[in-house]
Amino acid sequence: MAHHIVPLKTNLITLLSLVGLTIITVLTAKFVDLGDYNLLLAMFIACIKASIVLGWFMHLKYDGMMNRTIALCGVAFLLLFVGFSYIDLFFR
Repeated sequence: MAHHIVPLKTNLITLLSLVGLTIITVLTAKFVDLGDYNLLLAMFIACIKASIVLGWFMHLKYDGMMNRTIALCGVAFLLLFVGFSYIDLFFR
């Protein structure tokens, strides 16, 4: 199986998008007051950044279906554990 070589332009665009999303996260945390939804907005932006990292920096976009499935199972278990934690915290 041959390795996929990502062009420098793609890496730079990915880097700039991650830096831009980080700046947006900081600015929204500092200047936007959504009450209880601030955390939801920050987590939404963090999920977008995580998908960019998984897709391009970890090369899952160019990888086979088996590695994508393994990564998605890891994300599913993480969501499952976070969901159980929230249920335990809020319905005690």
